[in-house]
Amino acid sequence: MTVKSSAFISNASIKDASRNQDNPGQLYIVATPIGNLHDFSPRAISTLQQVDLIAAEDTRHSGHLLKQHDINTHCIALHEHNERHSSQKLIQSIKQGKNIALISDAGTPLVSDPGYYLVKLAHEAGISVVPVPGPSAMITALCAAGLPTDRFCFEGFVPSKTTARKKFYETCQKEPRTLVFYETPHRIVASLTDLCAVLGEQRVVVLARELTKTFETIRNDTAGTLLEWVKADPNQQKGEIVLVIEGCKTPRSEEIAPETERILRLLLKELSLKQAVKLTVDITGEKKKTVYRVALNIEQR
Repeated sequence: MTVKSSAFISNASIKDASRNQDNPGQLYIVATPIGNLHDFSPRAISTLQQVDLIAAEDTRHSGHLLKQHDINTHCIALHEHNERHSSQKLIQSIKQGKNIALISDAGTPLVSDPGYYLVKLAHEAGISVVPVPGPSAMITALCAAGLPTDRFCFEGFVPSKTTARKKFYETCQKEPRTLVFYETPHRIVASLTDLCAVLGEQRVVVLARELTKTFETIRNDTAGTLLEWVKADPNQQKGEIVLVIEGCKTPRSEEIAPETERILRLLLKELSLKQAVKLTVDITGEKKKTVYRVALNIEQR
């Protein structure tokens, strides 16, 4: 007996699966290419051809991609400015039996893109949410970075203003997991400058630019060297950029609470290292050896 793929059965019956008000449609979350059009999966193309409606972040941008793959499904805009209002209408359409697909400008929807509110409403309404996986700039950069991938955290876009950006990097100082960020080309120099100032020039950073495109660039180096390279080559200040950053190598056992570190830093300004450590331990109850190691690191910076 021949068993057919459930994926193709699902795609082939999208339009017939739900056609009345008693049988609601489905919401498909469809990933699209981040650059190379050959990364558009057959399942994604088939799904977009067969649904009743496509909600796109930018209909003009997505229109070119859809046309190249003979996808003639009607599109409406769903972006950060209209998401709440449009999501309500889309949910009503799905309840009435329509199948709707959500796409972003590139990559996997909801990853630093609109769609969270729509998916949340779908679950609350008991609507089936069907992911159609595919490209993601975050995962693409991470797998090629040469940094640990067993544990990582994604932080979206780095803040645009200098003060906020430095505070943001400060919150990442002691994070032991590999960090993944998105950054814009016109801010990459300023962002790397602040990264060096806060995380140190020796922190390993990977710049992944224009992934899957003609001028794809992936460079693994220290933050300081990477900054000078980007400053010297204007071409590295163009296109879509992902930063993958080495996690803090300080073992968790050698970390102290933020308030303990604040007290320690204040005391180190007025007292000797030995006195500052003793008072910090007396005040906070932290382990002396741990506070002493942190104090040494602070003094050596």
